[in-house]
Amino acid sequence: MKSPVGEVNPPPRILLGPGPSCVDARVYRALLAPMLGHLDPDFLRIMEETQVLLRRLFGTENRLTFPVSGTGSAGMETAMMNCLEAGETAVITVAGFFGTRLADMARRVGAEVIELKAPAGLPVDPQQAREAARGKKIKVLGVTHGETSTGALHDLDAFRQVADECGALLVVDAVATAGGIPLRVDAQRLDVCFTGSQKCLSAPPGLAPFTANPRVEEAIRQRRTRPPSWYFDLTHIMKYWGGERTYHHTAPISMVYALREALRVVDEEGLEARWERHRRNTQALVTGLEAMGLEMLTPPPQRMITVTGVKAPPGIDAGKIRRRLLEEFNIEIAGGLGELKGKIWRIGLMGASCTQNNVLLLLAALEKCLAEEGFKLSPGAGVAAVARP
Repeated sequence: MKSPVGEVNPPPRILLGPGPSCVDARVYRALLAPMLGHLDPDFLRIMEETQVLLRRLFGTENRLTFPVSGTGSAGMETAMMNCLEAGETAVITVAGFFGTRLADMARRVGAEVIELKAPAGLPVDPQQAREAARGKKIKVLGVTHGETSTGALHDLDAFRQVADECGALLVVDAVATAGGIPLRVDAQRLDVCFTGSQKCLSAPPGLAPFTANPRVEEAIRQRRTRPPSWYFDLTHIMKYWGGERTYHHTAPISMVYALREALRVVDEEGLEARWERHRRNTQALVTGLEAMGLEMLTPPPQRMITVTGVKAPPGIDAGKIRRRLLEEFNIEIAGGLGELKGKIWRIGLMGASCTQNNVLLLLAALEKCLAEEGFKLSPGAGVAAVARP
């Protein structure tokens, strides 16, 4: 019997949004490796190797380092479910959509949540956290390192100081920064840090690399109640990812292959070189956009170097420009969320997507679309600004 649908045959897009990013050819090949059982000795070895590479990515010696089976939001939920109990207090930075999600998860645990808000496109001032925590017993200080809904970047060292002052666990959402922006878990004393496989690591979405230090392990042992989620209970998960290798769930075998290869790519390039590549290409992008007369949403140094928020000019239909880029040039960028919907574009240069060629192609394509929609600019201004020695 003939299937009612044909084979999957998606177009090879140039992914320049806030995620996912383009996948390295080596990672695609890893996905084709033969399937193994989740307790097969060869797969257990692959798990160990993946953990070694994750510790190098995060800059940590934490025993509790592994990929959560789920997207970046699963890493976020793992953090909230294990670090908080009902009745405890969390202070959360809410500089956009994903800070709001972090706060929502904390509330679902039953915690009292103090939200620290910032104007659209700006990070939360650490002094807000200091003032909010004064005189209170704070269990968790949750910070979104890079807020991908706006492009705002938080200063983790400043929030570490605040966490020290109030005795809180510092939980960091590095979904769109790990592997693209300087991040050193042990040196910066981050208690919990998680990311996503599909952003700066350039693997498919589906895993959330996660690490937690011994302070968090002790806090988990001291819990009065079990975490409300069975699936994300770290005391169970680490019996599988730890030395015991006790069955917990069927790991996404092929995705672990993919993540392992993606981490090998990161390791071979070197973190310092990778951070510099992201900085250099994003600076070129911003230079070109500003030469075209466009304005960034977030000023430096509070601006991410992996996702850039760009204001759509007055009178220009932001959604139409995005559609034209996709239909005419096969380039995907994203629009704004919430109050920024229709007002900004979000351009991501992450992992394999972060290349000079992609920067030049996007600038040329965007210039053509804007000019044809009536935006006044000098022909070739963006590309010329980047090409200037």
